[in-house]
Amino acid sequence: MENLLYLLSACLLIVGLKMLGSPKTAVRGHAIGAVGMLIAAAVALLLSQDGEGVRLEISRNSLIAIGVGLIVGTLVGIIVSQKVQMTAMPQMVALFNGLGGAASALVAAIDLFNKEAANTTVEPTLSVPAALSVLIGGVTLTGSTIAFAKLQGLIGGRPLVYPLQKTLNLLLLLGAVASCCWLVSDPLNPAPLYCLAGAAAMLGVLSVLPIGGADMPVVISLLNSYSGLAASAAGFVLGNNILIIAGSLVGASGLILTKIMCKAMNRSLANVLFGAFGKAPEGAAETGKAEASSGTVKSGSPEDAAMILDSAGLVIIVPGYGMAVAQAQHATREMADLLQKNDCEVKYAIHPVAGRMPGHMNVLLAEADVPYEQLYDMDQINSEFAQADVALVIGANDVTNPAAKTDPSSPIYGMPILDVENARTVMVLKRSMNPGFAGVDNELYGRDNTMMIFGDAKDTVTRIVSGLKDL
Repeated sequence: MENLLYLLSACLLIVGLKMLGSPKTAVRGHAIGAVGMLIAAAVALLLSQDGEGVRLEISRNSLIAIGVGLIVGTLVGIIVSQKVQMTAMPQMVALFNGLGGAASALVAAIDLFNKEAANTTVEPTLSVPAALSVLIGGVTLTGSTIAFAKLQGLIGGRPLVYPLQKTLNLLLLLGAVASCCWLVSDPLNPAPLYCLAGAAAMLGVLSVLPIGGADMPVVISLLNSYSGLAASAAGFVLGNNILIIAGSLVGASGLILTKIMCKAMNRSLANVLFGAFGKAPEGAAETGKAEASSGTVKSGSPEDAAMILDSAGLVIIVPGYGMAVAQAQHATREMADLLQKNDCEVKYAIHPVAGRMPGHMNVLLAEADVPYEQLYDMDQINSEFAQADVALVIGANDVTNPAAKTDPSSPIYGMPILDVENARTVMVLKRSMNPGFAGVDNELYGRDNTMMIFGDAKDTVTRIVSGLKDL
């Protein structure tokens, strides 16, 4: 019965994960996955057996502790889901990744402590996954904490590079591997466990600090994969099949997503982790400013934008993090509805790394009930910018920068971008001329066909909507 229910749970998890691949079925897929996890948790609590087939009894105190944890966790989840803004969603995902890694590491460590207290022999089949769970879980916890701090603005978003950085990280990695070997050879000794936890924690901090804010979508998906791998290793420690399966699914999907993100930026994972993207080389900042100032930046008003949009036949909207910050997605949807009533075709161009986490723009627009059929990936939409009357860029900086194609000295050179400069008119809604999260100036702003509209994106779009209604 136990294995059959675990099999059912695994099937529900796989189906739910597959349905998460489309916004149309994501909500239903999330519910199916949650049911699968509920079944798995119930089986683990009520039907678990030891290696000899004897039902494991749970003490009354343990049940009370589990119940309290369930209630507290549920309340926290409800409050967080209601209070956290869309702009803070990447930070929340980073925290979830970190807490998942921490939970797996604690489970493995506690199992070793229990066996130490009982003076039980620990086979390598248990000590190896325990060591891996502590290592990966520790890196995930502290790495996710640094990612959270960067996204929240608690520390700078640019790469923090220091002398002998790679050498120190390599030494920490070797120290962590040595601690793993020590723990496997002497699993009942707490000293290697403490050394491993410390090395893993430091490795997580020092490996994410040199990564720039523009690479956070990749980092978050990679840390998500790490949390799954840590959970899978903890499943081997506990002998829990569903934990192994669920952790493997999360780990594999996170790695696949990481590969997709890297491909979208035309960079390798090694370059993301060690390339300090966003840290301009010597003299690059001055060069970028000179290039930006070589063109004349033309600014306009929301009313000017409304007049141009009123006569447009095809408008392509390019959302970015600025839309999320201003919470302008609902006003943008209202503007798009008005344009469509005026026989204008509206499409949304979605760059894979726009925002601060994978799929950030898709989630943002889904919140405003934007039809999924109007969302187009970069490869689908790039050829249509040349036919567009207006490309309306709302807060998207780095993913629309032509320097990625024209300036070999630029840090983002070679990164595939949205070809908004090919539109007849490019409107950029932005607070100021400050560069984006990558710290690179955008030469698009000095182009002849570009009109800058400065101000809060929500307020600007609202004024455009009023202008369209008047017209």
